[in-house]
Amino acid sequence: MIRGLFRLVGLLLLAGGFIFMVYDGARWVADQTLRFTRFGEFWNDLHQSSQEAFKTWVDSHAPWLWNSVIRVVLDQPVFAVMGVLGILLMVLFRPRKPLIGYSRS
Repeated sequence: MIRGLFRLVGLLLLAGGFIFMVYDGARWVADQTLRFTRFGEFWNDLHQSSQEAFKTWVDSHAPWLWNSVIRVVLDQPVFAVMGVLGILLMVLFRPRKPLIGYSRS
């Protein structure tokens, strides 16, 4: 049950990444300038106070983590972040291979 839920979330993230890739591509065709939507901008557009609260929480627990890891992720294109997370969830929670010669019941 939980495995299926995480696979569904992974599939939705993968679809969202594809939608943002199409969005950035359409903007490139319209403006003739290649500019990707960054994940940090997208998060700010959705809910700015949650990003500030997350930064405060990370700074209180592990201040080195913000500049070395999280800021790098926030500067990446949205389609890349969503796509990688979606693929990771799909692979981690894939169905188990059936055992040969054994039953699971």
